[in-house]
Amino acid sequence: MFNKLSFKIGLLFFVFILIIETFLFFILYANLANDRIEEVMNSLLARGNTHRDVLEDHFDQPTLEHVGIMESASEFIVIITDEYGDIIISSDPVEDDMMDVVKYVNNDEIPTEGKIVDDQWNEGKYIATDSPITINGEHKGHVFMFAKTSYVIKTVDKLSNQFLIASLVTVVLTIVTIFILSRFIAHPLIKMKEATEQLSKGKHNVELHTERKDELGELANSISKLSKDLKELKMARNEFLASVAHELRTPLTYIKGYADIINRPDTSEEEIKEYVNIIREETEQLTILIKNLFQLAKIDHNNFLIRRERVEICEFLQNIVERIRPALAEKEVLLYVNCSKVAALIDPERFQQVLINVLDNAKKHSYEGSKILIKVEQTDQHIIITTIDEGEGIPEQDLPYIFDRLYRVEKSRSRKSGGAGLGLAITKEIVEFHGGSIEVESKLGEGTSVIITLARDDQNE
Repeated sequence: MFNKLSFKIGLLFFVFILIIETFLFFILYANLANDRIEEVMNSLLARGNTHRDVLEDHFDQPTLEHVGIMESASEFIVIITDEYGDIIISSDPVEDDMMDVVKYVNNDEIPTEGKIVDDQWNEGKYIATDSPITINGEHKGHVFMFAKTSYVIKTVDKLSNQFLIASLVTVVLTIVTIFILSRFIAHPLIKMKEATEQLSKGKHNVELHTERKDELGELANSISKLSKDLKELKMARNEFLASVAHELRTPLTYIKGYADIINRPDTSEEEIKEYVNIIREETEQLTILIKNLFQLAKIDHNNFLIRRERVEICEFLQNIVERIRPALAEKEVLLYVNCSKVAALIDPERFQQVLINVLDNAKKHSYEGSKILIKVEQTDQHIIITTIDEGEGIPEQDLPYIFDRLYRVEKSRSRKSGGAGLGLAITKEIVEFHGGSIEVESKLGEGTSVIITLARDDQNE
């Protein structure tokens, strides 16, 4: 329980909110307590001023006795003195604390509207006010009002009890609110944790449905997308491994089969020679396949190094043309190059592999006697190398997948006519490692155009 995220979030919120609430409650309590105490003292002073006003109109014995009797029935005590400070009447027995107030009052410091003369409610036994009696401008005496400090303390305690109840209710409501909020925040995180655990176990059918538009919603959507991507990656990996196994099994089957035939006693010298050539061809195919797989592995692990240098494209293309022309002559395919003087920062060895792969595909799917054109153009920012053939073309539904690994347009064709389906995948990776792009445009029965776009070398200026 203590290690749960919801508990930790709730505890953190509770501590901070409790500190804030305590601070605010303390300020509010102090202000209200002071207001209540001031209200009691002002009420005591107002009560004394009322008696003073009555005595100023009727300063006689019956009125004095009436005031004393009135206060004897209340929680307050009244003491009336003459102008010399001698007590005329009091509602209750006079105690020493009262006499200290009456005796040491300085008449000159008491204003006509009266004054609170003792407000130490938390130290003494009484609080006291003094209302001077003035008749026709002549000072006649004082009305002292006393209230026990226990009365003030009782008022403050009542306020304290109210605050205590309010505090308990607030704390309970805070705990409930924080519990709900922490669960509301932690619940999607718990779901995401469970989803990632499912992903770690290889279960990729994870869906996190959330309508939240905040960071938690974005995280849930990212995990859902990751789940789909991992599922697709797993399927692609399984398909790739199955295809690789198939591609490896085919030449190995040929090699093993013809090797068994060669070892038969009745095999003629001419048959042995033919079968050895077949084994050699299959071994070469197997070597090429393994080499391509090794290159793809290096690309996937970012170990594929590109050593760029400034290369004149026209001279570079001419060397490639001279190398591939004999293979094209066998099929009577003519190759033309239309190139203006332009240079690019490329890895000659890697880019040669790109163009040979493209031209080899163009040769395989070109008709006898057709033409292949390599056209080099440049814009302000790019160099565009386009290879155009007049061959079979590619069906429109296959165009989006031709750069996928081990993908073949014609599923039933032989490896001799179609290869293993790795050449264009490697070509695309190499072009993108150069910071360029490659795309294919094709119409079935009319031919195919392969367009390679590279960043232009600044020195071309």
